Amino acid sequence: MSGSLLLQSVILGLLLGGLYALLAAGLTLYFGVMRVVMIAHSAFLILAAYLAWWFQRETGLDPLLSLVVTVPLFFVVGFVMQRLLLARLRPATLTMMSVLLTFAIALTIEGLLGYVFSGTQRRIQLDYSGSSLEVFGANIAVVKLIAFGLAAVALLGLWALMKLTRFGQALRATIQHPEAARLLGINTDRIAGFGFGLGLATAAIGGTALSLDSTIYPSLHWHWIGPLMAIIVIGGLGSIPGAAIAAMLLGVSQSLLQVPLGTTWAQTVFYIALFATLMVRPQGFFGGRLAQRF
Repeated sequence: MSGSLLLQSVILGLLLGGLYALLAAGLTLYFGVMRVVMIAHSAFLILAAYLAWWFQRETGLDPLLSLVVTVPLFFVVGFVMQRLLLARLRPATLTMMSVLLTFAIALTIEGLLGYVFSGTQRRIQLDYSGSSLEVFGANIAVVKLIAFGLAAVALLGLWALMKLTRFGQALRATIQHPEAARLLGINTDRIAGFGFGLGLATAAIGGTALSLDSTIYPSLHWHWIGPLMAIIVIGGLGSIPGAAIAAMLLGVSQSLLQVPLGTTWAQTVFYIALFATLMVRPQGFFGGRLAQRF
């Protein structure tokens, strides 16, 4: 591999890793706040991508503007879903039952997308879709830079919300020590609803970013759920910074492996890394101290 190709692969991997980090952030919040395995998260990502595509087709405006509607909409849907459905599950069987419930929700979203938009593949075409910029000597597509920028802004905003606000302090307390949070007077049930809504709001942003450079179709969410689950397990369940580090490392690894192995085989890096993590450190490599520092 030449030096220029290596550099381009690393840059593309970092951009891809940033997007992965955003896509996985919601999954980390769900599990951290409620110990819920949200199988439907990737289905909501594709739903957001379809809404961005539909918005651009109907209005001719940049799909990023659809976030003004989809982010608050997804937040409300997440809050209502948690309060009306997930909060009713018994704590003893919450994790297992949440898998079954959210699996059903994922199938429902896929069916509705297929009914409304058909199974035809869709792709957003923008004026800058074919444009590229030179970054450290490597030509990078503008849509990839925009998607990474959107992911970076969203993750920075999430960090600021979690670190610098009273709501974020309450949410972190609920994630780290739910019983202690209750003793301190924090309404953990309401915080769980807001946390779930926040997780789904990240799906709206992530799905929109994904739509800029991806062909979408209703069953695409099954392609994403495995890699995203691998990221949050490797990073440490409930650790957003851990998931971000794992996402960046896996993004670079996948990009480097695409050159000799091709796109399909390069994705096996997620499952190889997941297997290694479960064998060596089942709690994840970047949980613990990073989760506390977040």
